[in-house]
Amino acid sequence: MDLVSLISETVLQLTGDGVVQELGVVWKHTRELLIVPILKFAVFICLTLSVMLFIERVYMGVVILFVKLSGQKPENRYKWAELKDDLEAANSNYPMVLVQIPMYNEKEVYQLSIGAACALSWPSSQLIIQVLDDSTNPDIKDLVEIECQMWASKGINIKYEIRSNRNGYKAGALKEGLKHAYVETCDFVAIFDADFQPDPDFLRRSIPYFVHNPDIGLVQARWKFVNANECWMTRVQEMSLNYHFRVEQEVGSSTYAFFGFNGTAGVWRIDAIKEAGGWKDRTTVEDMDLAVRSSLMGWKFVYIGDLKVKSELPSTFKAFRYQQHRWSCGPANLFRKMVLEIIKNKTVNLWKKIYLMYSFFLVRKIVAHIVTFLFYCVVIPMCVFFPEVVVPLWGLFYMPTVITILNAIETPRSIHLVICWVLFENVMSLHRTKGTFIGLFEAGGRVNEWVVTEKLGDALLKSKENNNSPAIKSSKKSRFAIFRERLHLLELGMGTYILVCACYDFLFGKYWYFIYLFGQTIAFFIMGFGYVGTLIPPS
Repeated sequence: MDLVSLISETVLQLTGDGVVQELGVVWKHTRELLIVPILKFAVFICLTLSVMLFIERVYMGVVILFVKLSGQKPENRYKWAELKDDLEAANSNYPMVLVQIPMYNEKEVYQLSIGAACALSWPSSQLIIQVLDDSTNPDIKDLVEIECQMWASKGINIKYEIRSNRNGYKAGALKEGLKHAYVETCDFVAIFDADFQPDPDFLRRSIPYFVHNPDIGLVQARWKFVNANECWMTRVQEMSLNYHFRVEQEVGSSTYAFFGFNGTAGVWRIDAIKEAGGWKDRTTVEDMDLAVRSSLMGWKFVYIGDLKVKSELPSTFKAFRYQQHRWSCGPANLFRKMVLEIIKNKTVNLWKKIYLMYSFFLVRKIVAHIVTFLFYCVVIPMCVFFPEVVVPLWGLFYMPTVITILNAIETPRSIHLVICWVLFENVMSLHRTKGTFIGLFEAGGRVNEWVVTEKLGDALLKSKENNNSPAIKSSKKSRFAIFRERLHLLELGMGTYILVCACYDFLFGKYWYFIYLFGQTIAFFIMGFGYVGTLIPPS
């Protein structure tokens, strides 16, 4: 090697070493002065939000324990007496009730809901069934109309109503339904979504609360899930919703006479709807919107936990994702629109305002989603690369364990699925957090997106009876097209990120985070590749 080549190689080597050293110094300063402080601040914020959620859950746990031990049932807090038949007075002592059934292309369940409504044990002269059909499929519209005609031929006072457009979606349909002349004779309106099947005594158990308590504007029943055992996704949904109904709704009803209307399986006093300004379609949670406005007018709400209405959980992952987006985006957007109205309201007391803004909206509808995703799916995995950022054990393990137990205890039959529930909820927090930010900041075009949750009814059973071959074999689509449709890139991206963190922690970490991180990785990948929920074979 000549002298020139030797000098050139030495210079390059020195230069290279210098660059590496310089980059190392830059990284060290960036880490110490920027990344670590930001990560520590993120941990502080997450711990603060976790404490807010923890206190809220413990508070509700204490209240619900007191309610159950003291036997505070709705019929003990309010006047209630069974309405008696009076044939001589032509049952005029029974108030006129309108039953609304909004539906949209509900091929699999329309017969169930209409049949259950028509079977209600209420004097026929005092009952009107109103089917609000927004279906765009003409074949389904014909089927629904024929079903209504069949019940009408049996003497049921049933009205089949359609619109020329779908303006306002469900809220628009309900609002339009109340405009018909025959509704002027009605005092109350019961609302059932197309997959809900009330028992015959539903009105006899709910209407007396209105008759004897003129300040009650809403009576809400509990949902009972007919397909909870269909797959593990419906089982974990049941755990979350049981907590909502058995704790959140019960606590709101018992302490503040307020809770969010669930959009179905409830009865409204029509005067309460009118006084609150009627149905509005400004958000995707028109039911919650009406409930908040009615509450601010002074109306009281009653939740009847032992009055159950059969319903169906979304069993396909696609349907569940759309539903959760609507359920997270809508409340956040409603909070944005109504926070000043709540503050300025002079009808309700300060305590109820605080409950509405802090507990009902901020903690349950915003903080719960954000802290679940940010803390457990972003910050904790990131901490494995920065051992100087320590997450205290009380925030990492003790508080989440208490929150999990308080939730799971309401569904004792599924207590063995609690780990699956935690991992599943963490994955879904990705979509809930995204929906929450879209609602809060009205970002993107999905803030008012309304996708009707797909109901399957007995379609799965029929498909199994009529077609024993796997779904992919009977499909005209290629295997690649079906596989591509089942891919969910957000979940796969988060799963990859957490997998990298888990592997690094396993090799170099000291806090054993990888035990949790590997489990969370598996959950993200399972849902990312679409191996969750029910897959309906194509006909």
